[in-house]
Amino acid sequence: MGCKKLEGRVALVTGGARGIGRAICEKLASEGAVVAMVDIMQDVAEKTAAEFQAQGYEAMAIQANVAVPEEADKAVQAVVEKYGKLDILVNNAGVTRDTLMMKMTEQDWDLVLNVNLKGTFNFTKAATRVMMKARYGKIVNIASVVGRMGNVGQANYSASKAGVIGLTKTTAREFGSRNITVNAIAPGYIQTDMTEKLPQAARDAFLVNIPLRRAGLPADVANAVFFLCQDESAYITGQVLNVDGGFLMS
Repeated sequence: MGCKKLEGRVALVTGGARGIGRAICEKLASEGAVVAMVDIMQDVAEKTAAEFQAQGYEAMAIQANVAVPEEADKAVQAVVEKYGKLDILVNNAGVTRDTLMMKMTEQDWDLVLNVNLKGTFNFTKAATRVMMKARYGKIVNIASVVGRMGNVGQANYSASKAGVIGLTKTTAREFGSRNITVNAIAPGYIQTDMTEKLPQAARDAFLVNIPLRRAGLPADVANAVFFLCQDESAYITGQVLNVDGGFLMS
């Protein structure tokens, strides 16, 4: 077996207990990283962490609402207290509340912006305090292609993900001198529990516009995250990588 690329690194992944977040944790752990998975549901996070530990991975579960700054601070503090550092942050936690803008409630707007955008801000702020002292850090934010193109019925979600892209570029500029890279990944149509609930006609409509003619897998996103967390990507920062099968070529 070859050397694991992330041996000795400590990673925190928000929304890490399920779906794409879990796939990201699995990839980072398989490459030698310690993974701390943050989820709003404590039981789900603990179950996933236990499954990782059974596979021989070093993992810990942290319950937190990413939208609450104090909980982000405590989550990062818990990781540093246990492992002494934090090398990698993946801001993956996200929610949707889709409906046409004229029907969208203020509550659904606020919820999506608070989790998707404010949550990314909260954890970035907490993590960079640690990373700046170490003069090392890798931050990967999970955005979306709809943050670059917009989408009917997703005013809140697309606005939040466009905000994540803007935040990525600004933090890349602010922390570059401290050897902290900040990049975003914009997934397209990814096969998850959420997309599986879509009617077949809706899924077919997506696929016909994807040059690769298939939905992406959570592992496709995880592999891109892994690339941006390696030292080999040290000269890449402030970028948005589309993982979308060619759906949005820009």
